[in-house]
Amino acid sequence: MTKIVTCVDGSAITPAVTAAAVWASKKLNKPILFLHALEKEQQHGADDYTGAIGLGARSALLEEMTKLDEQRAKVALQLGRELLDDVVQHAQTSGVAEVESLQRHGEVVDSINDIEDKTRLIVIGRNGKGHDNSFNALGSNIETLLRKAVHPVLLIPDTFNPPTSFMIAYDGRETADKALQRVIDGGLLHGLHCHLVSVKNNEKNLQDKFESAQQRLQQKGFQVTASYLEGDIFESLMEYKKSHNIELIVMGAFGHSKLRQFFVGSNTMKMLERGDVPMIVLR
Repeated sequence: MTKIVTCVDGSAITPAVTAAAVWASKKLNKPILFLHALEKEQQHGADDYTGAIGLGARSALLEEMTKLDEQRAKVALQLGRELLDDVVQHAQTSGVAEVESLQRHGEVVDSINDIEDKTRLIVIGRNGKGHDNSFNALGSNIETLLRKAVHPVLLIPDTFNPPTSFMIAYDGRETADKALQRVIDGGLLHGLHCHLVSVKNNEKNLQDKFESAQQRLQQKGFQVTASYLEGDIFESLMEYKKSHNIELIVMGAFGHSKLRQFFVGSNTMKMLERGDVPMIVLR
């Protein structure tokens, strides 16, 4: 069975990530797999002090530094285990029946890729340790993850509340239709109010395609507010999000057109950096 792979690191955003995983697990009826990756840190024993101090003193200090690194690694391992125990217990008390945990050594993106065949959805904070006081800073792994992940990624800001609405920006192109179909088939967003938004561009027959997209959503039971706008694409979408209190945004990753800068755009990272609500990024 595929799982909600949820990345935790003990940062301030971890409670929000855990809450989002619980929500997704219940919506999709899938177990949660909490993942903690122990990434390699600078090993002080490898520093080059050649010529700075005498051979005997250097050997003694390097031996001491090696011991400190080993002790640091043991403490990090134990902290990770306790973190996993805490989030597993929280998920279970929140009503999730099947919860697992996994601890890996190495980069978090590599660890996620290693369990790709077990994954239904990836849940991760938009920033992590080292960025606790800088909400606008994206975690260093996010762009790499979005470029490599084959499964949807749910990015979580510093707080999470179960959403009641979401917004899709639709540009009428093939990739937008594929993303729309994934929303329809996926199940995670069923029951939420859908805001289908398009901004007039040079796509042929855009308005006809937009109306067709609205019908596809409604035929699958979505309550849809459809808005066909004119003006600057990015600013129009941001203004719509603000004025309608959008609680979650669905977007694609990395393309070229102007609207794709919002929905399936090469400028996805720009949108992510400005985001203050959960975002689902589709490949």
